[in-house]
Amino acid sequence: MATNDYDNDDDFDLDESDSNGYNDGSDLLKKLRKAKRADEKRIKELTEALETESKFRREQIVQKVLDQKGVNPKAARLILKDLDTGINEDAVNSWLDDNGDLFGFTAQKQVDPQQQIDRAALRQQDIATQGAVTPGRDEDIAARVANASESELLEMIRSGNF
Repeated sequence: MATNDYDNDDDFDLDESDSNGYNDGSDLLKKLRKAKRADEKRIKELTEALETESKFRREQIVQKVLDQKGVNPKAARLILKDLDTGINEDAVNSWLDDNGDLFGFTAQKQVDPQQQIDRAALRQQDIATQGAVTPGRDEDIAARVANASESELLEMIRSGNF
C-alpha cells in the first residue's frame, strides 16, 4: 500500500520576503501583461491593415466596372455606401442595372448575334422594296386570273379569295 506523506510541504513553501506569496511571480505577471499588450497592439495593426486593404480592393473593383461601363466615377460613392460587403463585379453590375437611372445610366441589353443578322437582312429587304410599285387589288386579281389554270380558277371561285 502506498503511503502519502502530507507532512512534507516543501512544494508549498513560500519565500517570506515576497509580500504576495509568490517568489518572482510578480515579474512573470508583468511580462505576461506586457506580451498581451504587444499581441493586442499587433492584432489591432493587422486588423486596420486588413480593413484598409479591403476598402482599397472594393474601390478598385467599383472603379473598374464604372470605367468599363462608361459611368461617371462619382457614382462609386453611392455604390460603396449601398454595398458594404460582398463587392464584386456581378454585384456592381446588378446595382447599376437597378439604380443606374439615378445618374443617367441605362443598361445595354445583350443582343443575340442571330438577331443582329436577321435585322440586317430585314433592312436589306426594306431597301430593295422601298422604291417598288405595289399593284392595286384589281390589277393583282387580273394577273392571277390571267395566269391561272382551270383548276386554280375553280379553287379561287370556291374559296372566294380573289
